[in-house]
Amino acid sequence: MLFADRRDAAERLAKALQAYRGRNPLILAIPRGALPMGQLLAQRLDGELDVVLVRKLRAPGSPEYAIGSIDENGWVYLAAHARATGATDRYIEDEKREQLAVIRQRRERYTPGRAPVDAAGRVTIVVDDGLATGATMVAALHAVRARRPELLVCAVPVASTDSLELVRPYADEVVCLEAPEDFYAVGQFYRSFGQVDDEEAIRLLRDAQATPKPRP
Repeated sequence: MLFADRRDAAERLAKALQAYRGRNPLILAIPRGALPMGQLLAQRLDGELDVVLVRKLRAPGSPEYAIGSIDENGWVYLAAHARATGATDRYIEDEKREQLAVIRQRRERYTPGRAPVDAAGRVTIVVDDGLATGATMVAALHAVRARRPELLVCAVPVASTDSLELVRPYADEVVCLEAPEDFYAVGQFYRSFGQVDDEEAIRLLRDAQATPKPRP
């Protein structure tokens, strides 16, 4: 057990990211679990919080196991092991359609009436509460890269070694506090790892929009 909860993990991650304090970093959290972490990072680094909306593509009969991911624009990362899980072309197309619909629903709920915060020319830190396969982070980094940030950072408290190798080519820098050998699920490294629901996610984003933004 490495972290008491997500807040503890975010406090430790903030210390590792202090070099970006004062550079008006944009903190992009992958919802929903990373949003409380993103809020704290934005506070500690004098940055700005928003979300990057991506979804994992689920393995047939095993919804917790990722076979890939999809971003808000429909770009898809498909893992090398996807076919071995029994995922057919038809299954993958149906899964892509379902997850893209979830992304669009979340955009309507999470950021109604406004566009995503512009990442162009900014230090942009994409944060999640951990990387198991790394598939979701790949889609997130790909989506953010298209928005032309000055510097693109992947920041996580804990990850499997394989997932770190997967995401490295998609980021300018990867900050990971721990990469244990006995990794099998992100939650095993948190004493408290409760679900973050939509209501909390919406509140965190609303609060972030109401907070005065630091000057560039």
